Amino acid sequence: MRTNQPIGRRMKSALLIALLAGGEALTARGRGQVSAPEQSESASGYKEFLDRVNAYASLQKSIESTLPVLKPTDLPEMITGRQQALARKIREARSNAKRGDIFTESATKAFRRTIRAEFRGPHGKGARTTIRQGEPLNKIHLHVNQPYPEGVPFTTVPPSLLLAFPKLPDQVTYRIVGRDLILLDVQANLIVDRIPEIIP
Repeated sequence: MRTNQPIGRRMKSALLIALLAGGEALTARGRGQVSAPEQSESASGYKEFLDRVNAYASLQKSIESTLPVLKPTDLPEMITGRQQALARKIREARSNAKRGDIFTESATKAFRRTIRAEFRGPHGKGARTTIRQGEPLNKIHLHVNQPYPEGVPFTTVPPSLLLAFPKLPDQVTYRIVGRDLILLDVQANLIVDRIPEIIP
């Protein structure tokens, strides 16, 4: 019996360590933190996302360079006309664009983890308040590679979320519409991609 005691103690110690580690992981999740494996997966998803965003930004820049330079003017119709021309050419260049081209599956999982952690963390209440301040929307259907509908409101993305999301090129920005996360081309007023129903 004596020879079995050290093994029993080692097994009890290993079990205690595993239980403590599991408890810390659950506590971290409760605080809104993301585990190391999830952080690694999110980093990979965000890299894929940024690669595709940067490819889009390069395409947009090359298309914009083919348009006549807009001289300083107060005529809104000229500004609108150039915006529409840019959007039309981008839509032609991305005629087969569909949801998930830029917000890929792995990127969507990364954004979902970040949003989930943010809403469970210390800034969650403030984030919810910011989002709820947006105008409530009835049923609205937004489509990739289509102009953002005129007059449709959007919600400001909470600053804490913006800090946690990947930094974007100047041509595009994040928007929240209802519970959807939108990637919007601000120069062409074009919906580049979207993740539906991701906001809690």
